[in-house]
Amino acid sequence: MGSRVMTLSFAATSEGAIPIRLVRPGTCEDILAALPGAAAAWARHHGFTGALGQTCALPGAEGRPDLVLLGLGTDAERAQTRFAAGAAIAKLPASDYAIEEWPDGAEGSELALGYLFSLYRFSRYRAQNGAKARLAAPAGLDAARLERIAAGEALTRDLVNTPAEDMGPNALEHAARDLAAEYGADVTATHGESLLDANLPLIHTVGRASDEDPRLIDMVWGSEGPRLTLVGKGVCFDTGGLNLKPGASMGLMKKDMGGAATVLGLARMIMDEGLPLRLRVLIPAVENAVAGNAFRPGDILTARNGKTVEINNTDAEGRLVLADALSLAAEEDPDLLVSMATLTGAARVALGADIAPFYTDDEGLAASLSRAAAEVADPVWRMPFHAPYEKLIEPGIADLDNAPKGGFAGSITAALFLRRFAADARSYAHFDIFAWSQSDAPGRPKGGFGQGARALFQAIPEVLVR
Repeated sequence: MGSRVMTLSFAATSEGAIPIRLVRPGTCEDILAALPGAAAAWARHHGFTGALGQTCALPGAEGRPDLVLLGLGTDAERAQTRFAAGAAIAKLPASDYAIEEWPDGAEGSELALGYLFSLYRFSRYRAQNGAKARLAAPAGLDAARLERIAAGEALTRDLVNTPAEDMGPNALEHAARDLAAEYGADVTATHGESLLDANLPLIHTVGRASDEDPRLIDMVWGSEGPRLTLVGKGVCFDTGGLNLKPGASMGLMKKDMGGAATVLGLARMIMDEGLPLRLRVLIPAVENAVAGNAFRPGDILTARNGKTVEINNTDAEGRLVLADALSLAAEEDPDLLVSMATLTGAARVALGADIAPFYTDDEGLAASLSRAAAEVADPVWRMPFHAPYEKLIEPGIADLDNAPKGGFAGSITAALFLRRFAADARSYAHFDIFAWSQSDAPGRPKGGFGQGARALFQAIPEVLVR
């Protein structure tokens, strides 16, 4: 499958397009009163009030709409349901459309992304009918950037949606290589027993029970500028290992490589934009399988940086493979090191499926991410590296515990565990993402989706040139 992504783009021109007039509930009556009498009567007859995502096509003399009214809803409605107005445009009948007055700032960006994201279809296994409406971008909108973001998001969704039979470590490596070839990046991969020679023992241990070799995928791009390293968890399927998951918990485990999929989507945005930096993407790609050589509860493993880890749950494997990758990344002293992983259920209990918690000690980075998230409708929330919880990840028999007992603060203790391996980085942030939409929502069909990538893409130029 590689980096092939759907074309999620605006119409080439607004010439001949049907105009769309944006309407807010508070001004709806005024806008209807300014319409010709028959048009106003038509809109009132169809109950148009300017509600969020509501549309009303006003017919012209020959039956073709002269104008489409599109409701923007109230501030409260938009806060509860992002992308709804843009998604409503994608559902209009086949034609070219152009918005009369495009909103400024974050509202305009969300409207555009809602339309672009609604064009996405996952059609690898079943033909899907695409949207027929074509929206023209106004002259003042950076359409290329928004299309770039949509393409990165489509790549992430495609990778997460593909089941493990077709998206194991081999296929994930091929996807990285295809993306690298598209943008002139270089990829190396360390496989199987070679991981031990390269001092990446935890990646090897977690993945050694699978028929597909565990590996570290290493992609580099750019020769000048600050160093940015992205580390993505690439557990292509997670059985839980010998601490076997129940069937109901295993059903979504094709998405356990969502961190890898997200950093590849983000890397695509960065390379396509041509940001002036040196990018490195590290993906420990494994399957956490069950076999006679699987690692066991009670084992004590030694990581790349020499720290010992007691295994109290083989289902807490993501932090193990990330540990070696983060240690390797930190040795290069990047200006910014970011890890992204579908790491803990505790993050979902704390913030739900829609908000991605992130952890960082860098106050400037935290502030930039929070501002960026609001600008691009990508909700993230800062969580604390709470120092008093450090003792919870220290079992006594080894330096670290991969699965502290007690069940409290699971996302925080996982982040603290990872920080032990990223300690040498100048600036480090960890995202504990879900990477999955549990039901259809505007711009996000049920299935894989990116979290945190848009906020990072928006913030990276600011934080790396401070």
